[in-house]
Amino acid sequence: MPIPERRTRPTTWRSLATAAVAALLAAFLAPTAAHGAPRESTPVYSYENAIRESVWVDTGLDGDRDGKRDRVAVDVVRPREPARQGRKVPVIMDASPYYSCCGRGNESQLKTYDANGNIVRMPLFYDNYFVPRGYAVVGVDLAGTNRSDGCVDVGGRSDIQSAKAVVDWLNGRARAYTTRTGAISAKADWTNGDTGMIGKSWDGTIANGVAATGVRGLKTIVPISAISSWYDYYFAQGAPLYDSGPDWLSDYVDSPDARAKCAQVQAELVKGAPRNGDWTPLWTERDYVKDASKVRASVFLVHGMQDLNVRTKNFGQWWDALARHGVERKIWLSRTGHVDPFDFRRAAFVDTLHRWFDHELLGYDNGIDREPMADIERHPGQWTTSALWPPRTTAPATLRPGTGSQAGVGTLALRKGSGTETFTDDAALSETDWAAHIDRATPEKAGFTTGPLTRDLRLSGSSEVTVTATPTTSTAHLSAVLVDLGPDTIRDYAGSGEGITTLTDRTCWGASTTGDSACYKETRAATTDVDFTVLSRGWADLGHRASGHGAPLTPGKARTITLHLAATDHVVPKGHRLALIVAGTDKDLIDPPSTTPTLTLDLSRTSARVPFVGGAAAFARATAGSRPVPGASAPASVLDGVRGPGAALRVPGEHR
Repeated sequence: MPIPERRTRPTTWRSLATAAVAALLAAFLAPTAAHGAPRESTPVYSYENAIRESVWVDTGLDGDRDGKRDRVAVDVVRPREPARQGRKVPVIMDASPYYSCCGRGNESQLKTYDANGNIVRMPLFYDNYFVPRGYAVVGVDLAGTNRSDGCVDVGGRSDIQSAKAVVDWLNGRARAYTTRTGAISAKADWTNGDTGMIGKSWDGTIANGVAATGVRGLKTIVPISAISSWYDYYFAQGAPLYDSGPDWLSDYVDSPDARAKCAQVQAELVKGAPRNGDWTPLWTERDYVKDASKVRASVFLVHGMQDLNVRTKNFGQWWDALARHGVERKIWLSRTGHVDPFDFRRAAFVDTLHRWFDHELLGYDNGIDREPMADIERHPGQWTTSALWPPRTTAPATLRPGTGSQAGVGTLALRKGSGTETFTDDAALSETDWAAHIDRATPEKAGFTTGPLTRDLRLSGSSEVTVTATPTTSTAHLSAVLVDLGPDTIRDYAGSGEGITTLTDRTCWGASTTGDSACYKETRAATTDVDFTVLSRGWADLGHRASGHGAPLTPGKARTITLHLAATDHVVPKGHRLALIVAGTDKDLIDPPSTTPTLTLDLSRTSARVPFVGGAAAFARATAGSRPVPGASAPASVLDGVRGPGAALRVPGEHR
């Protein structure tokens, strides 16, 4: 049953008089007041009179090779009153490469400055909402962007050190200066050093990377649609997801000054990220999952389960690694694409984020740590919770494909199959085309389905599909997708808004000034009616080895590979069917191989390992007594789904 939204009343711009009264009240409402332990920070400080300043933090690196240590620009908005009261405040930090080139949020906001170079508008609502509640909000320009020195190295040492150095400065372990080139030092004596990092996509990726250093003082992170391993942003087990590498992305966000100085870094990115999909030291440096044991911060993770930009393997492997090391964590999973929760569940997100930061940074006992771990969107705007994620009773079941009465139209069951199925890669077709013709014999895919389920069946977590295939050529790419076959109304994740429609009305979330409004355009779910939903995907180069390197295939020789599918949480309803499709190139989601292979699957050595709540027994119960798939004599209809995925974005920070 869907749970109701927790509503947070939006706040609007307050006059100077109101702000002055709030400042006066602050002395009486401080956390040390003898009125019992506080449970919620309240907007008692003036936003209009907040201190707005910029400092440049020494990163200790010389990424642009100009003989000088790089300094990164740090813009600060903090309440004025606590310092007068002798109180230090915690910090909410968003480190980003997008503050001048591309913008943040659904309205692509950029930083703006006054004539003295002090911040006027900090993008997003964080400062408007949290500064009046006693937090400082800090926006960091990553090295090589906006007003910072250095070079963008796309998730590497420079990117991560850009932000880590700021956490160190906030905790008295690094130096900062009042200007980019001057010698006057700046002290962070106004903060207690307790820091929370937040951000969507590349910004959230930096939060993951900084947490993986184990830096002290970083108390929590909120990574939204974030990368956990940059290899898995660019490749899927050797199969390229984009037609370019990190050098293109670095150039996209570099400041003009960085472009003039960073040719060597660009060359190193090209050399270190070969387009053959081999794992190299460059990817090891940008793999945060391997360092999950170092994470001291708690994690509130948010991701869209239909995110085809930062694909969901990134959150699944990060979540699992954090779980293995006992990290305190919370998760939201939506049915959107690459969309911020502020734009798909605004009121509940602001309220939850407020309570999360109050608990993690102010130490308030507000109970959020005792609430269910996971919020999961089942249908547009309808959410359920799970005490743990995946649920404790989740266990993998091994499903086996079998032949049916038509070529390429087979069965999916617990019993071991036999025989073969053959398909030819067609780079012009996608997962949408395959699923639309699931009950037809078509040459580009092999599909396997259960009968209609006799009860609901829930998948929760990451699946694996092991394929044994014999190719006719020396190169081949494989795709494996799990599909819910049945009618539904879903978020249109393949549409221009990736599941949302932006409206013209605005609501306000915090205090405003003339230069920085807290009022943002409202959104609603963009939905579409479908006959099927692709719920999980995985891709691989058939020649990719466990060592992380590829090799040419031997035509006519069988090769076995396990594809790692993206994490998800999905209920296949009673009456629907569950399908596994194995095919070649997934148009617009992976690039095609250099040849056009025909592949023959050995069904006795092909299987899907799928995590079901209730395990194999739940699958057996849900498929007991179900009708068989359509036979050759039954004319199969063409099913409607979302439109094809479209050309995948190469920028982890924007949605279509």
